Amino acid sequence: MRSITKNIGSSYSEPKKGEIKISDIKKVLIIRPNHRLGNQLLLTPLVQEVIHMFPDCEIDLFVKGGVAHPVFENYKEINTIIKLPRKPFDNVYKYSKSWISVKSKTYDLVINADRNSSSGKLLTQLAKAKIKVFGEVDETIKDQYEDHEHISKYPIYNLRHYFSKLGFENDTSEMPLLDIKLSEEEISKGKDILKDIVKNNKNTICIYTNATGNKCYSETWWEMVYSRLLKEYPDYNIIEMLPIENISKINFKAPNFYSQDIREMGAIINNTNIFISADNGVMHLASASLIPIVGFFSRTKKNTYGPYGNGSVALDTNETNIEDWFTEINRILK
Repeated sequence: MRSITKNIGSSYSEPKKGEIKISDIKKVLIIRPNHRLGNQLLLTPLVQEVIHMFPDCEIDLFVKGGVAHPVFENYKEINTIIKLPRKPFDNVYKYSKSWISVKSKTYDLVINADRNSSSGKLLTQLAKAKIKVFGEVDETIKDQYEDHEHISKYPIYNLRHYFSKLGFENDTSEMPLLDIKLSEEEISKGKDILKDIVKNNKNTICIYTNATGNKCYSETWWEMVYSRLLKEYPDYNIIEMLPIENISKINFKAPNFYSQDIREMGAIINNTNIFISADNGVMHLASASLIPIVGFFSRTKKNTYGPYGNGSVALDTNETNIEDWFTEINRILK
């Protein structure tokens, strides 16, 4: 598919400099056909950037299955979420209808949020819009920004660069953070749930010991980290968030909780002081709940998927040791 779609967008005629005004951008389509929680959370900075650049716009999101609705529940600028079935054969009618719906509307701007997505490029080509950003990263961006590899950041750098070529002022402001925009009511409810778990007023460390495939660390590894946390921080609560499989790499030794509601999960995490986990979707949920993250990476690239902002840090455990990890944890907590 990548071979087939590699030249898509090469024949697209870009608007000339000075032809486009901010007020011209009213309807925007953002395409990110991936169903995973983490990837939909990693889309939130781009959505915020579009809202910031074009404050009067309405946004349609094209995603694949997943949990986009609760992630973007408090984004009033989002008009429609078009959900593609996870697999074409799950529902051929709905799958076809989702693609056709892109062609049925006219947009002012279409953005493919993933440069490696063949379907994203095809959908961008299919959509009716004067301005199309296909997602390929300009070489000048790679030379200018050290963090251009990050999956949340490069679409924003790309969008800013594209519009600077159209005559817009070059935006050098800080990158938007992952953010599910928890309400005060949600955060207050999360505080009550957390207090019911720990039954005291001490500060709280939250850990999540699960991950998918080879990103998951062993029970021995997590027992080592948990024991060290108990030793270093006796004045803190240490709680564990459990995955849907109801498993624990520390054998349920810590007070724990589980929820199927990602906004409730985020609200509970928001009331803790630090979130410690391997690279996974829940790590990105914690980051989007705006607290400091210590993210452990052993397989995936921390430069691409690492948490950022809020004092967060991504650590490659192939290149660091437990003393390095606790130096960072201590920096955040103390």
